Amino acid sequence: MSALISIPILGGSGAALIASPSSAFRQQVLHRLNGRCRPVQQALGGADALAKLERGQWQVLFLDRHLPDLDAEELLAVIRRRFPGIQVVLLDSDSAHTDVDTMSDSSESQSDIPQRRLYQATTSTADEAMVSPLPGMIGTSEAMQRVYRMVRLVAPRPTTVLIAGPTGTGKELVARALHCLSPRSAKPFVVVNCAAIPEALLESELFGFTRGAFTGAVQSQIGRIPAANGGTLFLDEVSELPLGMQAKLLRFLELKEVQRLGSCEVTRVDVRVVAASNVDLARRAHSGEFRQDLFYRLSAFPIELPPLAERRGDIVPLAEHFLVCMAEGLRMACPRLDEEARRKLDTHVWNGNVRELQHVMERASILAGDSDTIGAEHLYFSETRHVVVHESESFA
Repeated sequence: MSALISIPILGGSGAALIASPSSAFRQQVLHRLNGRCRPVQQALGGADALAKLERGQWQVLFLDRHLPDLDAEELLAVIRRRFPGIQVVLLDSDSAHTDVDTMSDSSESQSDIPQRRLYQATTSTADEAMVSPLPGMIGTSEAMQRVYRMVRLVAPRPTTVLIAGPTGTGKELVARALHCLSPRSAKPFVVVNCAAIPEALLESELFGFTRGAFTGAVQSQIGRIPAANGGTLFLDEVSELPLGMQAKLLRFLELKEVQRLGSCEVTRVDVRVVAASNVDLARRAHSGEFRQDLFYRLSAFPIELPPLAERRGDIVPLAEHFLVCMAEGLRMACPRLDEEARRKLDTHVWNGNVRELQHVMERASILAGDSDTIGAEHLYFSETRHVVVHESESFA
């Protein structure tokens, strides 16, 4: 029988988070806490725990060593840097017992607790250092720092990633960065825009077909999934997949096998899947518009991108970056932004996010002509009618 693990709490009651893929284990810990922590929330894995830690004020985290997406020790190191003051208690869901009865409302000294596998987060100058932007990305705002940390955590692993966020926030850039930072970087990065391919052609595009499989199939063709073998498959706008195609994609994700149209031969492939959506897939899965089992497969590690409105400090650096890129492409001197133009960019409501900003800067560079300065008069914001979007479908 495994040794008894005690999980004390220091400093009295407070908000607690229980992170474990095992529902039975989470319930066991919750039961044995017996109301000594309030409120208590549960997380299904490391990514879920990180997301909840970002959104709340917590005193203690009960962390299962057996996580489906992240290494517990690596996650602990991140928590120590990001969330000073949170007490992290490492538990083992394989242990026979979890003893919460040793918890005390009185404070204990740090020297009393090492044998109980409790870790107190601390800060240092090195811990607070900024995370470098991802390859091909610009911005140092706190909102993007969270994205950079999540991407660098999951990039070395084969875990399926779901990138969520409003249109124009750079979901494909994040997917490419994931691939670039992974051990698969030398292998193909294959993009599939699920909204751009007609439903009748989706299966043949994804899985391939043999000669004569259907009218017009004059020669065999490899599908995009086999083409990504050893690398990364990026499913953009995955919410647009028809339900019938969702079932076939789910089978591929479970078995890592593909079968071309017109062939009985089954081929195994090694492909890491990264999906992106600008709508709330969880809501769609709940309403039956998207398969729940496929949603859970795709969202093993979710990353949510912030709208440009939440990263104000990045607006001017992004604008200057676009000007530099355009100037280099045209082999001309790069104009600078004057102070009034900077203020106008900072105060604009960017409904189109980074993509809108890029187009605004392209127009401004054209309107400025040969001038070495871009002023507020060169910044033209298109008049748009904003369609009312149901709250459940929007990340903005």
